[in-house]
Amino acid sequence: MNITVNGETASIEPLSVQEYLVSLGIDPRRVAVELNRDILPKAKYEQTALKEGDALEIVHFVGGGA
Repeated sequence: MNITVNGETASIEPLSVQEYLVSLGIDPRRVAVELNRDILPKAKYEQTALKEGDALEIVHFVGGGA
């Protein structure tokens, strides 16, 4: 199936948001996910199945400062 991730088309097998993040080597605790323009609570990553045409925005937290 095809989804959009950070503006790019991706072809994936049916996965949950959690499974997709792990497949990319992303620690789900270190990102925020927007699914179809709504912030997805971390508690729902594992139970939320991605569907054809979904749009994900994955935002990595960056530390630092002066």
